[in-house]
Amino acid sequence: MRLDKLLANMGYGSRKEVKQLLKNGAVKVNEVQVKDAAAHVDPHKDVVSILGEQVVYKEFIYLMMNKPPGVVSATEDYRDRTVVDLLEPEDRHFDPFPVGRLDKDTEGLLLLTNDGKLAHNLLSPKKEVPKLYYAKVEGIVTEEDISLFAKGLTLEDGFETKPGILHIIKADTVSEIELTITEGKFHQVKRMFEAVGKRVVYLKRMSMGSLKLDHDLELGEYRELTDDELSSLLSS
Repeated sequence: MRLDKLLANMGYGSRKEVKQLLKNGAVKVNEVQVKDAAAHVDPHKDVVSILGEQVVYKEFIYLMMNKPPGVVSATEDYRDRTVVDLLEPEDRHFDPFPVGRLDKDTEGLLLLTNDGKLAHNLLSPKKEVPKLYYAKVEGIVTEEDISLFAKGLTLEDGFETKPGILHIIKADTVSEIELTITEGKFHQVKRMFEAVGKRVVYLKRMSMGSLKLDHDLELGEYRELTDDELSSLLSS
């Protein structure tokens, strides 16, 4: 990899700014000063430093966010703030994108990454990655609803969902439930409850595959995945 590309990718400035750093003698490779922007380095083997600070190379970034309501799951939007807008500049420069989407008013677990292969594996219908949601539902959720969800439901547009595992936490005028599904169609959880005559008034995603929401994260906060979390995701 070209030295200027490595430094630019790691957030040390534009190609022009990086070339100025090199010109000023601020960059060393394996303790040897290098001024040639086109010099080739192996980011996995060579030790690159700027003003004595080692450059830690990362190709991919993996971020867990507790998505707040009112923010859209997109990289850009002309009307609303996006989940990418919530990231610090040093994370945004990796160009991460949300893996799947949560509705604008839905909270909870959202994974952002620039690893396209992982994103594909998590979203592929063939993989049937389970997603767990907590919801408050207007209307008393019943054992009959559990049976209907377990068989799969026909939505208003004729789409037939795969079976879902519905667990009732509290059955009341506003019920509390957990629902596990393996799909992610537009407004799917809300539409599934509409199919049985009920309305979701609050929705939060709790997990996706092996990845569980860190309850220490406040709404809008995020952190990098731990090694164990990442290893579990990559191996699933």
